[in-house]
Amino acid sequence: MHIVTDSPAPIRAGEEIDLVSLNGYLLRSDIFKLPVVEMRQFPGGYSNLTYWLKTENQQEYVLRRPPFGAEHIKGGHNVMREYQVLKMIQSTGFTKIPRPILRCEDTQVIGSPFYIMERVQGIILRAQNAPQFGLTPQQLRGTSEALIDNLVQLHAIDIATPGLDTLGKPEGYVRRQVEGWYKRYLAAQTDDLPVMGQLYQWLSDTMPEENAPTLIHNDYKYDNLVLNPDNLADILAVLDWEMCTVGDPLMDVGTALSYWAEADDGPFERSFNLTWLPGNLTRQQFADRYAERSGRDLSNILYYYVFGLFKNTVVIQQIYARWKKGLTQDERFGGLLFGINSLSAKAAKAVERGRF
Repeated sequence: MHIVTDSPAPIRAGEEIDLVSLNGYLLRSDIFKLPVVEMRQFPGGYSNLTYWLKTENQQEYVLRRPPFGAEHIKGGHNVMREYQVLKMIQSTGFTKIPRPILRCEDTQVIGSPFYIMERVQGIILRAQNAPQFGLTPQQLRGTSEALIDNLVQLHAIDIATPGLDTLGKPEGYVRRQVEGWYKRYLAAQTDDLPVMGQLYQWLSDTMPEENAPTLIHNDYKYDNLVLNPDNLADILAVLDWEMCTVGDPLMDVGTALSYWAEADDGPFERSFNLTWLPGNLTRQQFADRYAERSGRDLSNILYYYVFGLFKNTVVIQQIYARWKKGLTQDERFGGLLFGINSLSAKAAKAVERGRF
């Protein structure tokens, strides 16, 4: 079996970057001595855009910038904050991150702020490409267990490390998240979907006491992990730290579980994660392993799982609203109304059943 590393693709129409302007900026820095001669784009993700750069001396880097048309979304897509998060995590000794190299706040260079980090070579298991790799159930079990264990390690990072304790306000975090994401939904709403109001009411009425805060990633899933091609249970780096903050770690677990599709889930859920393939742990096994390895009580994990689905629905709604207003031309976004309906219905069903 041969598995190729995650490969960039041609840049999508409307998302091109002015290479002449970028090189002008980079060559004025103390870091880049030779120009970028090739640029491509990583195809995954719906949020910040990720580009592959190769310089004249064959060095490879990754550039991150906000999506086109997202300038009006306050608090989201803050690549300057994401860069700073990577710098702070680097200082803790947690090594499973790409090394941040350079940031630029001058929007005149490429039309938005951006930062550049090292490229970590490895495998990213995306729902679109993983089935063709012929992965065995044993391999996927090992990878899914590693994913959970790595999340436990991430939640064990000392948030007293200078800077990390300023990333968020852990007191009242869950309430702010529930209220904030519902406000974002209302601001981006395009269709009548009463279930979102019903879910918001349930989340407000059944809100649990908060757990001791930790660093949380907030977008933790397979396609944000770079894996060792020779051992898919070896995680080399965690990507996409744009939503990282300090708060209740079970909110992070709930978000991860909300991405965790199983074989009997609908086509939309299975389309953006490969956890439904044989060998992966189930959602309940995920929760059980995390509880065992972390020592945390997950008896109320359903609440956090439902919130994760609720939040994901809002994120997709925001993307769909940008497409509907013509602020992005990415053809993938036109069909997201189906996903909005699917995830919100899944959350409502979980509430009704009282389980995953």
